[in-house]
Amino acid sequence: MAERSTAAVDVADNSGDEPLTAQADQSTADGVAKNRELDTEDVEAQGSGGTESPGKASPPELHSGHKLARRYRLEECVTRLDGFSSWRAVDEKLRRAVGVHILPADHARARSVLAAARSSALLGDPRFVQVLDAVEENDLVYVVHEWLPDATELTALLAPGPLEVFDAYQMVSQVASAMAAAHREGLAHLRLNPNAVLRTSSGQWRIRGLAVNAALRGASSETPQRTDTEAIGALLYAALTQRWPYENDAYGLAGLPKDVGLIAPDQVRAGVHRGLSELSMRALANDGATASRHESACTTPEELVKAIGEMPRIRPPEPTFTAPPEYQRTTYQQGTYGRPAPHPGVTQPVPTPPPPLQSRTGRALKWAVSALLIAALGLGSWQLADALMDQGGKSDENQTQTTDDGDKNPTKAASAPITIAKGYDFDPFGDGSEKPNDIKKAYDNDTSSYWQTDFYKGADFGNLKPGLGIILDLGKVQDIGKVTVTFMGDTSVELRAASSDASSRPTSFDAYTKVAEGSGTGVPLKPDKAVKSRYLLIWLTKLPLTDEGNYRGRVADIKIAS
Repeated sequence: MAERSTAAVDVADNSGDEPLTAQADQSTADGVAKNRELDTEDVEAQGSGGTESPGKASPPELHSGHKLARRYRLEECVTRLDGFSSWRAVDEKLRRAVGVHILPADHARARSVLAAARSSALLGDPRFVQVLDAVEENDLVYVVHEWLPDATELTALLAPGPLEVFDAYQMVSQVASAMAAAHREGLAHLRLNPNAVLRTSSGQWRIRGLAVNAALRGASSETPQRTDTEAIGALLYAALTQRWPYENDAYGLAGLPKDVGLIAPDQVRAGVHRGLSELSMRALANDGATASRHESACTTPEELVKAIGEMPRIRPPEPTFTAPPEYQRTTYQQGTYGRPAPHPGVTQPVPTPPPPLQSRTGRALKWAVSALLIAALGLGSWQLADALMDQGGKSDENQTQTTDDGDKNPTKAASAPITIAKGYDFDPFGDGSEKPNDIKKAYDNDTSSYWQTDFYKGADFGNLKPGLGIILDLGKVQDIGKVTVTFMGDTSVELRAASSDASSRPTSFDAYTKVAEGSGTGVPLKPDKAVKSRYLLIWLTKLPLTDEGNYRGRVADIKIAS
C-alpha cells in the first residue's frame, strides 16, 4: 500500500529549487542549460563532498498534464538529471503554482530525499522556500515546494554587474542569519550557490533547497557548518566582484586567474567596500591551510552573523532627486500667427501702431469724465469709511457677547503639545507583557532610542494575535487634536481612546475606541471628530520585516498635540 505523509501545507506563494527550477523572470533556456552543466562541478569546488551513485533507477515517464495525488498538475519539466526530474506544476486545490521534484520510489536517494524534505518542512522559517508536501505514492516519491514567480535568482541579478553595496550587505546578512537558524536545528544546505538564493520583489532574500537539494544530488560533508559558511563567503564574493572565487567558471561568472590563489575582492575590483571584502575572506579562508592569513576566520554561520553585527551598519543609498526640465517660455508675438517661426536667437520686430488722433472736443470730454469720476470716488469713499466704522463697532460688541455667552467658539488657539505622564506596554491577547522596561524610550524625544516588540514570523504577529501596543497616560483629560508616531520600518497602527469618564487606566481592549489609523514610518493620526481622553492606546496591527528576516515593531517617538 502506498505511504503518504504531508509535511507542511498552505504556505503563501511559491518557488522552484536550485539550478533545477527556472523562475518566470530568470534565465533563458540556453542559460539554464549552461548552469546545469556547471552545477555538476560546484560540489567539488566548494568542498561539499562527493556524489553517490543514483543506482539503476530511471526517471519516471511523466508528461505535461499528468496529475499527482489528483491535485498537482504538471506543467513544465525544468530539469531531468540523475534519475529525478523537477517540474513547475499547479496545485489545483489551492489554485497556485508549485514546484515538484519526482523520483522513483526505488531510487537510491529516495529515502534520504523524503527525510530531508520532512526535516526542512518542520523548520517553518519564512526565509527558506517552504516544503509543502513530501509523498511516497504509486512507486513515486515527490516533494512539493513553494514557487515564487516574483523572485529572481542571484545568478540573474549578477548578470549585468556586481550588486550595490547595500544590496550585498542585505544579502549576506539575511542569508547568514537564516543559515545560522537552520544549523541550530541540525539542518545544513550543502548546495548553497547563486542559483539557490532568490530576491523577491519586496527585497527579501529567500533560500531554496535546504537539505533537499543535497539529498537529490547525494552531496554530503563531514563539516557541514564550515561548508555552508564558505558558500556564503563565495556568494558575497560574487556579489561584490561579479567573479566566482575559484579557478573554474561557474553560474555564468568568470573564475579567478589560475595559479593566483584566493585574492580579496577589493584587489579584484576597484571601489569594493572594504568591510564586506574582509568579511567574504573571513568566510572563505576558514580552513587550516589559509586561516593563518585570517586569524579571525569564520567557521560557522553563527560566527559570520556575529562578525556582520560588529561591522558599522551600511545604510541604504539616499534616493536620487531628478530636477524637472527647465520651463521653456513660449512667446506669441503680434502679427506672427500663421507665419514661419524665426530662427533661434532672432527677434522679430513688432511694429508699433501710431497713436490715434484726438480732437479738441474729445480732450475736453475726457477731462470732464475724469473729474466726475474723482468726485464720485471721493464721496463713495467717505460714505464707505463711515459705514465700516459703524459696522466695526457692532462687530466688536458681537465678538464680546459671543465670547462672554459661550454659545459659540471663539477663535481657535494654535495647537499645543501635550506631555505624556506615563506609558504602559499592552498585550491583552498574548502573555500580557512586552518589553515594559523600555516603554519610556517611545516618548523620550530621542528617535535614536526606541521601544520594540518581540519578533514574530509574520507581519500579522505570526497570526498569534491581532496586535499589541502602548497605553499613554496624559495625567488628566485632554483635548486630542493629533498624535504623531515615528516607527523604524513601515508599520500599521491605530489610535484608540478610552472614555473621558475613565477614572483609572482601563486594562480591557474593548474599553478603547478606535479614532484614527494609518501606516508608514512617520504616521500622523488625526481623529475625525473631537476627542477628550486621559488614556490613549497606540495599537500596532502590522509589523515591518527586519534585516534578520523576522518581523518586529519599533516605536521611536510619540508626539501628542491638542
